[in-house]
Amino acid sequence: MRRIGLGLAILCLLSCAGSAAAEPAQKGNLRVSFSGSISPKKLPRRGRAPISVSLGGRILTTDGSDPPRLDRIEIAINRAGRLDPGALPACRLEQIQPASTAYARRVCASSRVGEGSFSASISIPEQSPYPSQGVVSAFNGVLHGRPVIFLHIYGAEPLPTSFTLPLAIGRGHGSFGTVLRGTLPSIDVHVGFVTGISLRLDGGAGSARRPYLSAGCPAPAGFSEALFPLARASFAFADGRTLAATLLRTCKASF
Repeated sequence: MRRIGLGLAILCLLSCAGSAAAEPAQKGNLRVSFSGSISPKKLPRRGRAPISVSLGGRILTTDGSDPPRLDRIEIAINRAGRLDPGALPACRLEQIQPASTAYARRVCASSRVGEGSFSASISIPEQSPYPSQGVVSAFNGVLHGRPVIFLHIYGAEPLPTSFTLPLAIGRGHGSFGTVLRGTLPSIDVHVGFVTGISLRLDGGAGSARRPYLSAGCPAPAGFSEALFPLARASFAFADGRTLAATLLRTCKASF
């Protein structure tokens, strides 16, 4: 397998299928849209319950030119939610890199926490850009002794491509309790660019007593609903531009 267009791997945490979008962020001709949702929307006012989260992103330019290479991505998640890496076994990087989707999902089945897809445009020397689609698989993992989410990306066209991007799990501040960070290797030769991506983190991962992903609804006393910042995404590009967007969503508090 070949590592083609690692630039399309870095966006893999941005994911969504049909959820409402935040206001697009734009600098010059570069635009990033960010979208997402949670399920279920009815959650405990006190304590937490298992949830599934979809987050989505698109990178494009307003003049149709190729966007710059994406260097870094950071996703901050609301402090009312909790991501618990200890709820599942940890997959190891060498188990899934390189590997097909079927093989990665088989060897790290007990660590799988989500799935999605990507679409991209691959630049091949002396040819027109080639549209490419592939599969994203998310696994609970550990790297250098620290918890991560491994995003395994596999595409079959124009050539079989396998790459795994670690997203480091850290603490946030203010409205956001958890931050996921991914960095594109500086040695990468960028030969493609992302056009779309989707990923859903599964609330069913883990056990009923200790779910991998859980949340409560931060509705104040006397109110049945709350409007809250679900997530904030920041994208840093090779040309020095950084774009950020925040998703606001509502939840219903169970009594």
